[in-house]
Amino acid sequence: MRALLNRLRPMAKLQWSPVENLHITTKFVGEWPEDRVEDMKQALSQVASPGPFEIHVSRLGWFPNASHPWVFWAGIESGDSLLTLAQATEEALAKIGVPKDDRPYSPHLTLARVKDRARLDALHKGIEATRSTDFGVFRPAEFFLYLSSGGKYKKLAAFPMC
Repeated sequence: MRALLNRLRPMAKLQWSPVENLHITTKFVGEWPEDRVEDMKQALSQVASPGPFEIHVSRLGWFPNASHPWVFWAGIESGDSLLTLAQATEEALAKIGVPKDDRPYSPHLTLARVKDRARLDALHKGIEATRSTDFGVFRPAEFFLYLSSGGKYKKLAAFPMC
């Protein structure tokens, strides 16, 4: 993934995600009172593990589509386990007042965000020239609660998945 992003970055002026910030979101919370972070940690500590599973990173794409993109992503495949984890996270946080998301869960890695109307012709050609969009498989051991601010991430808690 790092090699691909290093090759593609010069092809378009996008807001590229640093490789170390790539993550799979199970639930985006948005604004949350600082004095209630402990409630969130407690709720997430009650999320049942779906058991061991693998996550396969493959494919490249655009949200909402390649004609009018706002996010460039890498796809995630994991069977039902990641969806089960995301649904359990959604339910646990709903109990403490976090609004449920009505959109279907769509796991992905955000590689870049399109700002303004960037020229993407060279990037599209670079993607087409990519020999493989299979980026490998990994087995997650835990999930995390992060605070995101201005493109920076701070890990607030880790929850084992054993």
